[in-house]
Amino acid sequence: MPDQSAFEPPADHPFGPHNLPYGVFSAPAAGTRRIGVRYGDHVLDAGAAAAALGSPHAGLLAEPVLNPLLAAGRPVWDAVRAELTAWLTDPAHRETVAPLLLPLAEVELHLPFEVADYVDFYASEHHASNVGRIFRPDAPEPLTPNWKHLPIGYHGRSGTVVVSGTDVVRPRGQRKAPADAVPAFGPSVRLDLEAEVGFVAGVPSPMGSPVGLADFREHVFGLTLLNDWSARDIQAWEYVPLGPFLGKSFATSVSAWVTPLAALEAAWTRPPERTHALQGYLDDADRADALDLRLEVRINGDVVSRPPFSAMYWTAAQQLAHMTVNGASLRTGDLFASGTVSGPEPDQLGCLLEQTLGKGPWLQDGDEVTLTAWAPGPDGARIGLGEVRGRIAPSPAPAA
Repeated sequence: MPDQSAFEPPADHPFGPHNLPYGVFSAPAAGTRRIGVRYGDHVLDAGAAAAALGSPHAGLLAEPVLNPLLAAGRPVWDAVRAELTAWLTDPAHRETVAPLLLPLAEVELHLPFEVADYVDFYASEHHASNVGRIFRPDAPEPLTPNWKHLPIGYHGRSGTVVVSGTDVVRPRGQRKAPADAVPAFGPSVRLDLEAEVGFVAGVPSPMGSPVGLADFREHVFGLTLLNDWSARDIQAWEYVPLGPFLGKSFATSVSAWVTPLAALEAAWTRPPERTHALQGYLDDADRADALDLRLEVRINGDVVSRPPFSAMYWTAAQQLAHMTVNGASLRTGDLFASGTVSGPEPDQLGCLLEQTLGKGPWLQDGDEVTLTAWAPGPDGARIGLGEVRGRIAPSPAPAA
């Protein structure tokens, strides 16, 4: 049983009572997967606590994955969050809750939700402009003509979304340098990271019913840090004319923790000034739909970038509105990502492609990339986002 200090994390702890992100864990003694809530450096067995304290939501919290809770909708999300806050902060519950508060270091964390569909966007003007200058140095404008009119995105592969801590095997594929007569095949030699934020859908929508900007918070449960690994050499050869494929689909890493939007009320802010008139379904005038998140990227422990999410041109609400405006349905567990987060300064670039102007060095076997982030919370608190960590494993030798 933890001592009473487990109920009172330091005031500056990024996973204090104002945060309470959700994940899925297993303990060595039991082995079964359980929904957990992070509190300080501990994990609350939420299902067991709900059963012990007679919660009407005990069934949802007893599931081995977050999807049923995600689908339950905002009134249930708010009710469960209020219960969790009381269980962890009200001394009257300590005797019951104490045996269910497990040290984080003693549990195994798993992918917290079943990913339905996965969409990756391209929402940073700074990133898109930098990439345009690298690949189209003679173009009069680094952005493509459509960029300021709609959030550009592509459909990824949900089956290769993995939880933080999973090794990323260096992908193999075709690549062709401009001077090469024919393409070569083998492991990627230009492997890159992409620091992103992913948004997790809860309440689905039927086909033919777009989700408007005002309905974003009714459908989206929360967010997670995300690294959408990129094989730049494979991607450069394959992407014309249909876009990313094997260069992106080999792995996407997400945090083991999903931070509910309810924890981020103090982080909402205005997006950057719009420079082009927007279609009605994307018009966010007078809306504070951007989020003030401060990301940090480390490679082998060394900080290489601190990208600001508040600088993103397109908001998650606009991305969701565009993703569904053609009548596409939204499913519980859908994951859509922001695209690389980059700011205007040299130390705010969210990928090696930008940091090295496309020249490398690139990620080497054994390199470990770690993404962390925080957001402002109430009364000066910091809301931590669960880290995303991945180590590059060598590509396996081809079969004889």
